Amino acid sequence: MRHEIGCEYFKPVGVPLRELEEVVLEREEVEALKLSKVDELDQKVAAESMGISQATFARIMAKANRKVAEAICEGKAIKLLKE
Repeated sequence: MRHEIGCEYFKPVGVPLRELEEVVLEREEVEALKLSKVDELDQKVAAESMGISQATFARIMAKANRKVAEAICEGKAIKLLKE
């Protein structure tokens, strides 16, 4: 991964972590989200940056987007794997 993740969890405010279900974002999913949404790279450039095919990048992004949407819509914690 090209950047360090600043935290291990994101969660809804006011609910103890122990009471929440969680979704887990793999390291490559976090990297793909950053390259696509923060750095605003297109899929081809982002895939090249990660050393993977564009099709693989698209699959990783789809999975990451689904997990983030699930956490937001269902009030779950998001665990960010660093390794």
